[in-house]
Amino acid sequence: MAVFSRTLEQPVERALPGRAAMVTGVFVAGFATFMNLYATQPLLPYFRHLFGASELMVSLTVSAPVLGVALAAPLLGLAADSVGRKQMIVAAIACLSFATMLAASSANLLQLIFWRFVQGLFIPGMIAVVMAYISEESAIETVGQTMAVYVTGTVAGGFAGRLLAGVGTARWGWRPCFAALGIITLAGALATLWILPRERTFVRGKRISLSFQPLVSHLRNPQLLATCAAGFNILFCMVGVFTYVNFYLADKPFSLGPGELGRIFIVYLAGAAITTLVGGLMDRIGYRRAVLGAILSGAAGICLTLVHYLPVIILGLLLVAASVFISQASAKSNVGKAAKGSRSSAAGLYVCAYYMGGFAGSIVPGIFWVEFGWPALVAVILCAQATIALIAYRLWEA
Repeated sequence: MAVFSRTLEQPVERALPGRAAMVTGVFVAGFATFMNLYATQPLLPYFRHLFGASELMVSLTVSAPVLGVALAAPLLGLAADSVGRKQMIVAAIACLSFATMLAASSANLLQLIFWRFVQGLFIPGMIAVVMAYISEESAIETVGQTMAVYVTGTVAGGFAGRLLAGVGTARWGWRPCFAALGIITLAGALATLWILPRERTFVRGKRISLSFQPLVSHLRNPQLLATCAAGFNILFCMVGVFTYVNFYLADKPFSLGPGELGRIFIVYLAGAAITTLVGGLMDRIGYRRAVLGAILSGAAGICLTLVHYLPVIILGLLLVAASVFISQASAKSNVGKAAKGSRSSAAGLYVCAYYMGGFAGSIVPGIFWVEFGWPALVAVILCAQATIALIAYRLWEA
């Protein structure tokens, strides 16, 4: 693979300047990976009917890959400090593509949940390593901007995956959609192999076992732990809102189907555009101020979803999406700033906390939704947003 990588990279790096190749490569990697992670969200009401299962049971198709990411992230983050960055990224996306195709063969809900969990095990090989790659390979004044482009790629991929799943399922069924997602993901792995420049500043660790040593110092780093705590709540908010809003909008008075629910996620694209625009601003005003501003707009957005008028709800979801993506880009950039070394293992620790928040967000808000309805879920999200703001204000550096 290393020889193949070098052969393919040569013409690309001549055609694209180093920064353009890096930005394009991280965008493609993020897009290809996140097409898969939340693809079942617009299908949850459909699965509820198809499998005759409860809302919390079908939501495990969202929870399972998120849990897989959380469990695998620390190990893959540690391994990436001893393995090449680009090799790990490409291998992770390729393995993810095969797991996605296997998910298409599921005969029942439990098999689908299992393959969704397997998908999640491969995703940190891209996420944690790309975060470290950007921190190491970007000039310090462009880290936030490059991270924002990567986040935009993940957002665009997340939208494309949900749209394909929602609209495609309404026309052809969910299995062909998953097969198509797997093929597109494999194409993304090949494109990343071709475009993304090899790491230049990375120093390979001597043994993977030695990579466990920095983990102790990471756990004693209050700045890094505060960033991880914020990350936990950021994904808690996003998964909680964008999982259960599908049931909210599928029920009366809205009664939206899978295709219409898939199109609702166009708010992700608008949120991605906003994140890209403010990427440079984050580097100038600081990550703490960026998060505080984002949380304020997100709180306004979740409150708008209480209005029983679909255009207002969509506007509220747009504000929530933009808030999450800006907060996510700020927190991920702050990981590189807070870590004192071994950035892949620091990123792995962050990704673990981040996706444990997503796992909690796929279950805890659902309990309130089932028992007390949408207003109770909104109250839970507002509490999580307030926690993010408090952590960033009190514990992050200016």
